[in-house]
Amino acid sequence: PYAGRIQVAGRRPQDVQALIETELAGKAIQPQVLVSVTKPISQSVTVSGEAVGGARVPLSGKGDRLLDVVATAGGVRAPVNETFVRLSRGNVTATVPLTTVVSNPRENIFLRPNDVLTLVRDPQTFLAVGALGNSTELPFQAEGITLAQALAKARGLSDFQADPAGTFVFRFEPAAVVRRLKPGSPLLGTPLVPVVYRINMRDPNSLFLTQAFRMRNRDLVYVSNAPFTEVQKVLSVFSTVTAPVAAGASIYSVSR
Repeated sequence: PYAGRIQVAGRRPQDVQALIETELAGKAIQPQVLVSVTKPISQSVTVSGEAVGGARVPLSGKGDRLLDVVATAGGVRAPVNETFVRLSRGNVTATVPLTTVVSNPRENIFLRPNDVLTLVRDPQTFLAVGALGNSTELPFQAEGITLAQALAKARGLSDFQADPAGTFVFRFEPAAVVRRLKPGSPLLGTPLVPVVYRINMRDPNSLFLTQAFRMRNRDLVYVSNAPFTEVQKVLSVFSTVTAPVAAGASIYSVSR
């Protein structure tokens, strides 16, 4: 009260401290002032999910970036390549892979008071079936892979079984995407529409397409069998039936 009202907005604590000491110089002998800044709960963000210490994290006066807040909360429990960052600000929510934030400084944005930061572990996988070297469920990192990389992870197309013209990707697309691809589709009544993409690997242009086609979580990649493979199956079944008959006939002829 002896120094009167002092405007402190926009000033550093040490500047406010020096200003108060100046005002008290004629009223006290060698005045010493200590200024501390309290951090109200309104100037904090909420961190939850796969953070080691989920809590409300106060923001500093200079501002804190996303990774600063994650570090203050104790870091991430889950593997970085399986973790997504979900930031809610007001009525808007955005989700990006944590690896993107780490590798791209522009994504490491400043947080604002009352932001909600959720670290979500969501392992990304796709299912590879059909005439492939490895038909199974395969994982990939959060930043994603292309169809070419997915086929490589599945050990490529089978040399003696696959039909290169019959490579398919099955996925659910938002209705807005399908409306642009096929405006008159009868399936547009649902939010997510099943879509099948066909890639003809006999066409050299498809090799470039597979390097630009991004895989999504839970996509299904199917490679059909070549036509002659079905013929081979029939012949193999036929041979299993005729072989014992031929063997019996040869034994009968020898015995005679």
